[in-house]
Amino acid sequence: MQIDVFTLVPHAFAWLTEQRPLATVLGTEIDLRLFSYRDTTPLTGGQVDDSPYGGGPGMVLRVDVVAASLDAVYGGMPDHRVIALTPQGRQLDQAVVEELTGAERLTLLSARFEGFDERILMHLCSDAISIGPYVLSGGEVPAMVLIDAIARLQPGALSEGSAERETFSTDLEGGLEYPQFTRPPEFRGWRVPDVLLSGDHGRIEEWRREQSRTRTAR
Repeated sequence: MQIDVFTLVPHAFAWLTEQRPLATVLGTEIDLRLFSYRDTTPLTGGQVDDSPYGGGPGMVLRVDVVAASLDAVYGGMPDHRVIALTPQGRQLDQAVVEELTGAERLTLLSARFEGFDERILMHLCSDAISIGPYVLSGGEVPAMVLIDAIARLQPGALSEGSAERETFSTDLEGGLEYPQFTRPPEFRGWRVPDVLLSGDHGRIEEWRREQSRTRTAR
């Protein structure tokens, strides 16, 4: 799977590439390429953004800058999915991750501060993804979230069974994962639930499923 990220700060992804699970599948299951808008901008002085029409604070990533980057890398509009990372996009969940994991190629567009000229979303993107209804300083963190989630689903990324039961994952019924505990069995009066110490795997499995259903229903 090839994932291309267009960003103003490609070096921000250095940490992610050194961490599992991405590091495990990088260069085999995933080919990650990072591109800077500044390298192909048609504007002088490396300019990539401008003040918004109608006034207001902040700067907006220009449509001609993004178009120039796509033209430089693909020779025009690519025929695969181009995704903008923006709070206005559809909410990222595990079903969306699994959908995107089925693609052979993805292009991710990130912007800084005030975000994209709307024409980028209307004409240069085929999709938009949000990791939550809040504002960040840029799309780099959402892009990393998406890449990490996709990497977890690649063959060999995790040990057998971990993709379903690892922390931050969903359980086997598709809900949020059940609570996890480890040693010591008691600390400052905070006890591990007795069922987990019982050795009765049938009861443990039922407890976990019930906990998962409760968490998911909140």
